[in-house]
Amino acid sequence: MFWRKVTEKRVGSMWSDFIAQVTALPKNVLWRHNQAGDLPGDKTTIDTVALASLVTANNGKRGFTYTHYDVLKSAKNRKAIASANANGFTVNLSANNLRHADKLAALGIAPVAVVLPSTVHGNVKLATPQGRKVVVCPATYRDDVACIDCGLCARLRDAIVGFPVHGVQSKKADTIAAM
Repeated sequence: MFWRKVTEKRVGSMWSDFIAQVTALPKNVLWRHNQAGDLPGDKTTIDTVALASLVTANNGKRGFTYTHYDVLKSAKNRKAIASANANGFTVNLSANNLRHADKLAALGIAPVAVVLPSTVHGNVKLATPQGRKVVVCPATYRDDVACIDCGLCARLRDAIVGFPVHGVQSKKADTIAAM
């Protein structure tokens, strides 16, 4: 419910207010877009004008986000995400499982993050079925690390960042991660 409200509110003046806030951030600051929700758009196609304004506002900063927009079928979404990454705003492609991560990584347009089964604990060596390195997010197993300390997801990289399933929807997410 919260996610839907955030996504629905991201239009018009609220978006321009948000862009002004991003523009005002200090240079080199690490910041995360979308604690909930996704990139602006209609849930099928990314709003390229809105994304371009976000990329421009992020100039000189270290902004990053994650997206579930379909990039396997949509050339327009692939182009928008590749452009954002090329211009300094890191958009991570969100994979549902390790096989999906391989498909997304093969596109070569953006770094990839993946949901891992809840049975993954700590800094373990993992790889996708095609042999791509998976690094477990340090903030998921270390009390002394948070996004602000790590910044891995804000960088273009070859390694896929994995996030073990947790929370009230663990069983459902475990099923997806195991596929």
